[in-house]
Amino acid sequence: MSEQKPIPQHVAIIMDGNGRWAEQRGKERYEGHIAGVESVRRVLRRAAKWGVKYLTVYAFSTENWGRPAEEVNALMELFCKSVVNETPALIEEGVRLRVIGERSRFSQKVRHYLEEAERKTEEGHCITLVLALNYSSRDEIRRAVRHLAVRVAEGELQPEAITEETISRSLDTAFMPDPDLVIRTSGECRLSNFLLWQSSYAELWFPEVLWPDFTEEDFDRAIEVYRHRDRRFGLVK
Repeated sequence: MSEQKPIPQHVAIIMDGNGRWAEQRGKERYEGHIAGVESVRRVLRRAAKWGVKYLTVYAFSTENWGRPAEEVNALMELFCKSVVNETPALIEEGVRLRVIGERSRFSQKVRHYLEEAERKTEEGHCITLVLALNYSSRDEIRRAVRHLAVRVAEGELQPEAITEETISRSLDTAFMPDPDLVIRTSGECRLSNFLLWQSSYAELWFPEVLWPDFTEEDFDRAIEVYRHRDRRFGLVK
């Protein structure tokens, strides 16, 4: 891991292909999501080894509520079990857990487990794992705009004082830098309402591999691809 080329500080992943992975093997779709949890484990450890400081995974979008009820219910149960089972390991490995997205639609049980995991891991200093749950970038931006509008209406903020930085500070992701690298597995080449504002200048990579099959070597490849990109941010070098 050469020091001469930059390491992304924030990697965001759209974990696509769990359902297809299961169907290809004659399994139920929820079994693909279970297999996908193991991929999160190994990628999290690999990211920490590279020196990545933030790893954001798109775990459940607002659009996912439209999936079959049995799949949604299985996912909710999986969230609870995974958070409870993984928290001790996260603490031991110095991982801080944060959640972005609109939590109000989750059951009290799910919200409780998420809040407890965040509280118990808040001292983690090695890497921050960010779960995007019931997350929609457009909804996030809508909530931020509404928040700013209230501040303007109450006289706390002048309209001309609203800058890009003001908006960024009003988003769910205000506590971390914008992603340097966005990965979407399964070969699909779209962002699907994920970190639209934050990914304006992110490097994008779309490997063909389905998420449960995504290995440490695949993550290494993503990092190497990133390190060979020429990031100019609209400027000329």
